[in-house]
Amino acid sequence: MWPLARLRLAGLSEEERSRPVKGWRCWLYHPIVLGLSRAVFFSLGFPWVKVKGRRADLKEAPVLVVAPHSSFLDMLVLCETQLATVVSRSENTSLPVIGALLEFNQSVLVSRKDPESRKKAVTQLTERLTSDGYWPQMLMFPEGTTTNGSALIKFKPGAFLAGVPVQPVLLRYPNKLDTVRWSYKGTTWIEALWHTTSQFYTNMTIEFLPVYTPSQEEKKDPNLYADNIQKLMAKALGIPATDYVMEGGVPVSKLGGLTLPLESPARETLSLLHKHGLGAQEVGAALERMSDRCKTGAQGTKVGAEELASIFELKDEQNIDICGLYSKNEAVDLRQVYLSVAAVSGSLSFRSLLHTAFTLFDRDGKGSLSAEELSDLMGALLGIHQNNTSQLYTQASSQGQLTEEHLLQTLTTHPTYQRLVNEYLQPEEAGSHLANGKVGNNNGHMHNGNVHNGNGSVHYNKKFE
Repeated sequence: MWPLARLRLAGLSEEERSRPVKGWRCWLYHPIVLGLSRAVFFSLGFPWVKVKGRRADLKEAPVLVVAPHSSFLDMLVLCETQLATVVSRSENTSLPVIGALLEFNQSVLVSRKDPESRKKAVTQLTERLTSDGYWPQMLMFPEGTTTNGSALIKFKPGAFLAGVPVQPVLLRYPNKLDTVRWSYKGTTWIEALWHTTSQFYTNMTIEFLPVYTPSQEEKKDPNLYADNIQKLMAKALGIPATDYVMEGGVPVSKLGGLTLPLESPARETLSLLHKHGLGAQEVGAALERMSDRCKTGAQGTKVGAEELASIFELKDEQNIDICGLYSKNEAVDLRQVYLSVAAVSGSLSFRSLLHTAFTLFDRDGKGSLSAEELSDLMGALLGIHQNNTSQLYTQASSQGQLTEEHLLQTLTTHPTYQRLVNEYLQPEEAGSHLANGKVGNNNGHMHNGNVHNGNGSVHYNKKFE
């Protein structure tokens, strides 16, 4: 496929490449690459694919939206859609073979790190979807990332910005042993690929649902359109539709601009410590040592795995990677571990906890926090980096100053942030229903403590969205 994919656009100018390929370059190379693509999946153990429903033509639905997105093996759906055009990260163009196939596909490329690239991609996408058949049919995975398929995470609005009809497409892998999927923790993609190719064959079902034509309200509001399609597809799949998104490779929900991880690092830390025999007294003593270390600041606030283990007085055989729960780096901010664990352990009242946190992050002792310091403080309390605390800063500051009293008042009386304190930052016993929400590995499911409501959404027992 590699050389053939390159040959399709060879010799064309940038202007010619910006238009859909027609003529002999299309009828010669397209069926060959399509056949070779199918042969690749055949060699991976996909000898057949069960197809339900009818694929809509280009005029009926300019875009196909596919979910759940569980694996790069989902690309098999392209063989059943005549290699429909896709949206991909621009970084993928540098990959061997993949880069050539994206060029062949005339994919819409976007860089997640470059806002200008995103704007350009939106313009390009809208232009193609409203071209009235000039451009080929597109295929998009609205989740924007892979999950284990046990729930649908929030759909991104990209496929729905143009307000054109879409055809929902469902993917299923009805195998006794699920080797295809993996998620943000557990089995790696290499292990999943190894186990999949070790099977005699792997079943895959593609179901084309009826074309969905948006209402005028949905055309004006792409997010509403996306949410309605998500609920429709979740209902057809028999799984919950959630408001979770993926950030930094982990599933999170949003509350007043704040990022709340599905699995609290602090609760996981407490669970691991209790599992290895540390009771409330030992944890409390470790928190006191952390507090002293943070307040003096003599040794800095960054600690590695070994140093953190010594603070908790863990023995060599008690191999617990607490650092890994908070950071992908080798070191973690001790203030983050201390404050987040103290919050859910119940060792301090919230007023005392916030006072301690405010003191630790008010670096100059001026009695107020900057926007950056507030972001660091909330990141420490919640155990995860916060990218958007501007809404909280505006709500809590008075005359351009964010004092401890104003922050306490906002967090304990504002309807939105009150939920954060009353539910997410509750001690382990009171908030145990929050601690138990899980997204498992490639064979896992979202379970323990979550309830489904009538429209297929999943919420905690006490909602805090």
